[in-house]
Amino acid sequence: MLTPREHGCRVPAFVRVVRGVRRTVVRKQESYPDRAIQSLAYFQVKHHPIDGSCCSLVPARIADGLIDIPSGDQQSGLHKTSINGTSALMKTYSRIVGTGSYLPEKVVTNRDLEARIETTDEWIVSRTGIEARHVAAEGEMTSDLAVAAARQAMEAAGVSADDIDLIVVATTTEDMIFPSTACLVQAKLGVKQGAAFDVQAVCTGFIYALSIADKFVACGQHRCALVIGAEVFSRILDWNDRRTCVLFGDGAGAVVLKQSTEPGLMSSHLHADGSLAHILRVPGGISSGELRGSPFLEMDGQAVYRVAVTQLDACAKAALAHNGLTAADVDWFVPHQANIRIINTLAEKIGVPKEKVVTTVARQGNTSAASVPLALDAAVRDGRIKSGHLVLMEGVGGGMTWGAVVLRW
Repeated sequence: MLTPREHGCRVPAFVRVVRGVRRTVVRKQESYPDRAIQSLAYFQVKHHPIDGSCCSLVPARIADGLIDIPSGDQQSGLHKTSINGTSALMKTYSRIVGTGSYLPEKVVTNRDLEARIETTDEWIVSRTGIEARHVAAEGEMTSDLAVAAARQAMEAAGVSADDIDLIVVATTTEDMIFPSTACLVQAKLGVKQGAAFDVQAVCTGFIYALSIADKFVACGQHRCALVIGAEVFSRILDWNDRRTCVLFGDGAGAVVLKQSTEPGLMSSHLHADGSLAHILRVPGGISSGELRGSPFLEMDGQAVYRVAVTQLDACAKAALAHNGLTAADVDWFVPHQANIRIINTLAEKIGVPKEKVVTTVARQGNTSAASVPLALDAAVRDGRIKSGHLVLMEGVGGGMTWGAVVLRW
């Protein structure tokens, strides 16, 4: 069994709750030159259940990379194993075990847009790389797209509605003000247990949602999570504004997360800068039964481009460095599908060759929170992403928000 460090991960301190007593496993790290891991001296700190003060310190040790802690308690986020008959605990992770996607049947090509606004196919392709996009049918809601993608992911993972105990939906175009789209998805899938909620970080939404679900699954609070990015951006576009309407499309992508004793999701890195809210937004809202402000997307394209390239470059390099990796270790880069210029520039700055970059933007456009899981599913289903591959995923969106996830497939 590989240790976290042999997977390129840092071994964190562990916190667990046992019969109302919070216990923290802390470590002292020393060099271990002749092994692939480092010698780790662990201590189990028992905290008082009321004031959190330290009430006892129990020594623990490491054996062949596994934490040996006095047995007798239930664990959360730790995997129980045995070494030569000795009870031991190992950190648990979350791993993607299935992917799925859905695109509405209707396709709007650049030629279709030529008949509607002052633009040309050549102008759109040269600036964005987009040739077509999918648009939801009348009455087809975000939750409908999400459910279709979810069912495909659940089938790939071999799980049923009875297995799912957490649903996180990333969307900007929810079906209604409330309840959440995740709750509507839960009902349509027939899931009767667990939690369901939405995450709103626009085009970074799936990265945020995946990071949140990872924490719940890895710590053991939930066992099987459904993470979905779904959007019907076509309904918040001004179709007479050629600067924005040519860019976006509708769709949904989904993944299923389950616990694993080997790293799947290695780390996530989330960021936001609210002072940049004005460069990409839909400023309208409902107040006292009336629309307040514009209901359409507004964007400063040049400003968004600068933020996307600068921040995603820094974020990717920081995420890789956090795990002791470089761009040379990346097998596949799955970026947010904003436009081909951002994607190509970013890949070059990070140092990932074009042949290792997954792109779907040409035939899907920018599907906001759905773009990363849609691209991921495409690369999984056509066999590009294989077991053991290192995958770097990134997103950037309104807020401004941005983030990265590093995972081992």
